[in-house]
Amino acid sequence: MTIARILENRESSLASCSTGETVREAAEMLAERRIGALPVFESGRIAGIFSERDLLYCIAREGATVLERQVGEVMTAPAITVEADTPVLDALQLMTRRRIRHLPVVQNEQVLGFISIGDLVKYRMDKLETERSQMREYIQTA
Repeated sequence: MTIARILENRESSLASCSTGETVREAAEMLAERRIGALPVFESGRIAGIFSERDLLYCIAREGATVLERQVGEVMTAPAITVEADTPVLDALQLMTRRRIRHLPVVQNEQVLGFISIGDLVKYRMDKLETERSQMREYIQTA
């Protein structure tokens, strides 16, 4: 199954920020929406990702003064992305290998969505549960 299948069941609004917003504004958005990362845009294109880790690392290095810096100065860039037709297991392997928890989904340089490792694990667990139920039903009727 592909990433497109996961995006089908999503609301269309995507929380994001721009490279020019302050770290404080981005941190407030993360907290307000209770999310772990935001895709960062510059001139309508994905420029990077601002995550809880980015926030933690820059505060640990520079203290509270970093809150007034621009997101573009502290974000993780370039963004590692996947396409909508990427298989779920390939995306999970990429996240594990690169030690990341969020991926923008792009198609023709346009961001279609943003997925987390939690989204992929939930999808995989649901699929395994469906297969288990089907196997149990098959065994009981055989």
